[in-house]
Amino acid sequence: MKQKLSIIIPVYNEEGSLPELYKQLSKHSSETVASGLIDDYDIWFISDGCTDKSEQVIKQIIETDGRIGLISFRKNFGKAAALQAGFRRCKGDVVITMDADLQDDPADIPRMIEKLNEGYDLVSGWKKNRKDSIEKRLPSKLFNKVTSFMSGIKLNDFNCGFKAYRKEVIDSLDIYGEMHRYIPVLVHRKGFRITEIPIEHHKREFGKSKYGFERYLRGLFDSFTSTFLSKFYDKPMHFFGRIGLLLFSTGFIICAILTYRWFILGYFNVRPLLMLGILLIILGVQSISTGFIGELIVDATYRNRYTEGHIKEVIEAGKELK
Repeated sequence: MKQKLSIIIPVYNEEGSLPELYKQLSKHSSETVASGLIDDYDIWFISDGCTDKSEQVIKQIIETDGRIGLISFRKNFGKAAALQAGFRRCKGDVVITMDADLQDDPADIPRMIEKLNEGYDLVSGWKKNRKDSIEKRLPSKLFNKVTSFMSGIKLNDFNCGFKAYRKEVIDSLDIYGEMHRYIPVLVHRKGFRITEIPIEHHKREFGKSKYGFERYLRGLFDSFTSTFLSKFYDKPMHFFGRIGLLLFSTGFIICAILTYRWFILGYFNVRPLLMLGILLIILGVQSISTGFIGELIVDATYRNRYTEGHIKEVIEAGKELK
């Protein structure tokens, strides 16, 4: 079966690494074609509001190689937006994403495609021997442990930018904010098969790291989003209903005890507790109502499309299998 490879590379101020990156990508992609794993390839650079000479370097490369494409953003929108733009433009049956800083090794591309051909839909890289400073490694380990625990997915490196996808996987993705960190979670939720392989990781030689404390903070909030979407995307009542039932039940029990003390025991002197009981009942009803509204939105807007996304294969009636 013929396969075309598309390589998507978000770029933000990486002018120093781009010539060498292109040289290595061209070399290893051509070798992959020669090996028969793919039949052709193209490379998409997404300039995420670069303020250095990265775009000029890419345009110079385009003049010498017709396989290269450039998507240029007006300003810095973030890695998720860059990946999403690449996903919507590329035409490959197999899609590779990687960073532009030369820390990922293009020599691992054939290994990732071979692993994909074993029947997986997403192959994620694992920077097993990571060549970064300790202030990047420690938060990353914590992030991976927490994400693995919350999602139930056993991966060692969720946020590795070096990944291989089948085209149908990226067609099903809509990522934004910092959600690129949770692509394996989103893909797993849609029923695709995922795995990871150790990859070579190099020390950064050009430019500066774009990751700071603020990104980890945003990533924490997005972890809540990804966890919610992975478990309650099509059944919001299971989330809001549980909370509402707990609040309502607690408030009802409090009010029932106070009513018993008032009518049977003949005294009533706990007004703050009464206010708490009433508040919990109101919050419980509101939470359950939110669940109902969420179910209506899912049913009216997403149900048919989401069901279609679950279908793996359709064999039309009256047609023989070949």
